[in-house]
Amino acid sequence: MLKRILSTLATGALLVVAIPVVAQAQQMASAPKGTQKTITGTVIDVSCKFGQGLSGKDHTMCAQVCADKGIPLAILGDDGKLYVPVSPSMPGEGSNQQLKPHAEQQVTVTGTVFAAGGANAIQIASIR
Repeated sequence: MLKRILSTLATGALLVVAIPVVAQAQQMASAPKGTQKTITGTVIDVSCKFGQGLSGKDHTMCAQVCADKGIPLAILGDDGKLYVPVSPSMPGEGSNQQLKPHAEQQVTVTGTVFAAGGANAIQIASIR
């Protein structure tokens, strides 16, 4: 009886250690590979830009208010591509607070760029 209890406890302890290790290995194996890149473009409020056609210096304050309310900010690159900021960690942090001071301004952003499903994402390392 004691052997059975000890065996069950040992198996449980092994699972407690093994499951997180396996989960992390799976996440790392399926993580997409990005490319280090520097992009230049304008920080935009995606809702107003695409839904209402609003942008530019006169729209700065509105974009900042929308960012505070959770509307995502993104970078519309000079190359015509939209770059959506993503967090390097899970669970992630939003990038609105990082981009908000630059709303409707031209920026140069360096980071890791990912492309999938016709979309572009960037893990921002620096903004100038």
